[in-house]
Amino acid sequence: MVTISQLMTRHLVQIEAGTSAIEAAKLMGTHKVGSVFVTKNQRYIGIVTEPDIVRKVVGAERVPYYIPVEEIMSSPIVGIDEQRPITEAADLMEQHGTRHLAVFREGAVVGILSVRDLLHPVSIDEF
Repeated sequence: MVTISQLMTRHLVQIEAGTSAIEAAKLMGTHKVGSVFVTKNQRYIGIVTEPDIVRKVVGAERVPYYIPVEEIMSSPIVGIDEQRPITEAADLMEQHGTRHLAVFREGAVVGILSVRDLLHPVSIDEF
């Protein structure tokens, strides 16, 4: 059984609450990721994804320089324990309509899993 911990990304990209949506987009581009965690007082309070920026800012014809990330983030953060099977992650993503899940170990965020990560076992025939 392939578990979340085998596929997750351990490098977490984060941005402070109050930062603009444009800065979040730039950070995603710099790190080549599709999401960033939003922090406040060194705690994760939400997640902003590329679709959030496209749908809630660009698609709504809002100016990204003036939109703080907490206005477009998803909160609470949807997540899964690192030892769970990837099939549960896929079910959870579908249930919540999300492409990213926080990965938890003993209640703390230790990684992120994207829908793209779920393709890895298929590409190497481990599924």
